[in-house]
Amino acid sequence: MRLTESSTEAPRKPDGSPGAPDPADTLPALDAREAAGVVADALLPVLASGVIVRRPRAMSLVERTGWDRRGIERMRALRDRHGPGPLPLTVRGRAYALVLDPGDAHRVLHETPDPFSPAPLEKRGSLAQFQPHGVLISGGGERTRRREFVEEVLETPEPLPGIAGRLTRVVREEAEVLLAGAERSGQLLWDEFDAAWWRTVRRIVLGDAARDDTALTAQLGALRSAANWSLAGPRRRRLRSAFLARVRSYVAQPEPGSLAERVARTPAPAGTDRAGQIPHWLFAYDAAGMATMRALAVLATHPRWAARAREEATAGVPDAPRELPLLRGCALESVRLWPTTPLILRESTARTSWKGGTLPAGTVFAVYTPYLHRAEPAAPYEDTFAPQQWTEETGRQARSNPALLPFSSGGAGCPGENLVLSTVSTLLAALVEQHQYTLASHPRLRASAPVPTTLDHFSLAFRVQPLP
Repeated sequence: MRLTESSTEAPRKPDGSPGAPDPADTLPALDAREAAGVVADALLPVLASGVIVRRPRAMSLVERTGWDRRGIERMRALRDRHGPGPLPLTVRGRAYALVLDPGDAHRVLHETPDPFSPAPLEKRGSLAQFQPHGVLISGGGERTRRREFVEEVLETPEPLPGIAGRLTRVVREEAEVLLAGAERSGQLLWDEFDAAWWRTVRRIVLGDAARDDTALTAQLGALRSAANWSLAGPRRRRLRSAFLARVRSYVAQPEPGSLAERVARTPAPAGTDRAGQIPHWLFAYDAAGMATMRALAVLATHPRWAARAREEATAGVPDAPRELPLLRGCALESVRLWPTTPLILRESTARTSWKGGTLPAGTVFAVYTPYLHRAEPAAPYEDTFAPQQWTEETGRQARSNPALLPFSSGGAGCPGENLVLSTVSTLLAALVEQHQYTLASHPRLRASAPVPTTLDHFSLAFRVQPLP
């Protein structure tokens, strides 16, 4: 389905003056039974697992029950019945539209922020808990200025950021500590990995002085837990003030080579709240840790790819910054298979036209990424681990497929994508260079079987052996 030429044009009266939308022209909504099915099979597992911070018990439940697979099958059935949409539905009085067509997803994301705002009410209610001045919930000129500042600090278009040298050193130092513990115990569990990951992130973002500032991470975690409830959650203003003050203290005395130093040194217009952009980076890095552990799980169970990854990791100078294209592809595949943002939301600021009808301003367009990443739009790989689709010069199929959105896309796409991929690929290289991993947890992954729809990162466990 393709949009019409007059995608946001208001209807007009016979005399040419603006008129009200014709209700008969509005796309028909799903009936109550179908809407309830969408809520039960697609929205509830996302909400239960935790939109802003994952809940371990809920993640375990979703994995054991195959709840995410039901969501994908629900979307497939709706598309078979009604076509590619968008498919309007009402949830508790709020107008939504499911985006099931890759072309429509491309349109919504690339026409952001106008007329598709990245800051619907639900997102503002959540993210304001810990980043009240963040780019994603800003609007107008303020959003433009903050986005430009963030892109300059994070060096958005650069495959290797200016801090890549220090980043590589920090990642490898923390990986060495993590692996020393894994060798002593013979295993690698999520809790040990998560602690090492946050030490790494704090050093990259805030500087070495923040390495052991677990109190800051705990504050952020508590605020994110409240943010899971969006507008229904308590406003933890005192905690937010304490957390933001702690963040600002690192920017006030920035360490050379850290992102905090780039924040302090990069000019910005008044009202940008330079330090106030950092909480989102910490938040996003948490999802990258999940993707890293899952990527290690598929490498541990796909020997051919593990061998190629180790070959890439041991080539060249390990301590020097490198792009590591295959390991980047493994990170991207991890996020394709298990999206860290299962729902991408955009709210229309004007009436929009689609093939077959229109949708009013105030409609929240929901891009359900598990369906786009796993079902027919993701062909030919779907449930197969295929990092080559991100790397092969002959195709780069994934980069040209509008259905695949590991870091979102368009005007609100992740400005830190290259920074995150550098961090994840460098850590994966350090982990696989001289060690072999055997997955010791469920579900059992096999190279010959479809990759499960949910992989609970909290429960992942590996047996670790140094290579001879």
